[in-house]
Amino acid sequence: MITINIPNKKIIQAKHLVLDYNGTIAIDGTLIFGVEEKLNFLANTINIHVITADTFGKAQQNLKNTHCKCTIIKGQKQAIYKQKFIATLGSKNVIAIGNGLNDSLMLKSAVLGIVVIQDEGASIKTMVNADIICKNILDALDLLSNPLRISATLRN
Repeated sequence: MITINIPNKKIIQAKHLVLDYNGTIAIDGTLIFGVEEKLNFLANTINIHVITADTFGKAQQNLKNTHCKCTIIKGQKQAIYKQKFIATLGSKNVIAIGNGLNDSLMLKSAVLGIVVIQDEGASIKTMVNADIICKNILDALDLLSNPLRISATLRN
C-alpha cells in the first residue's frame, strides 16, 4: 500500500496502480527504458495493473518480466471499460496513470489520477480529469516512490 497524506485535504491509501500501456509506459508498443525496473520496485508496495487496447500487439510480451497484471481490452467504449475496471478495484484505493482520451474517465474515477505527456502527447480532456500532470512516466513513477512530492503538489 502507498500512503499519501495531502495536507488540508485527505489521506490516500492506495492498494492498486492502474496504468495505460501505449503512450504511457510504452512508445509505439515498446516499453520505455527504465519502466520495468521502476514497476518491479513499486510492486513490493502496491498491486500493479496494465489495461490496454494493445494497439501494437506487444504489451504482454514486453511486460513478461514485470510484476503486474496485463488486461487487453477490445472494441468500442474503452474509456468506460477502464472506468469500470477502476470501480471493481474500489476507486478510493486506486492510483491511475494514462495519457489518451480513453484514459480520461479512469483518471477521473481514481483517488489519484496522473497524466503523462510524452511522445504521443496527452488528451486535453484527460489532462483536465487528472490531479497531477507529469512530463514523463519515469517522473510519475518516482512520485509514487516519494509520496511527499505528491503531498507538496496537491496541498492547499
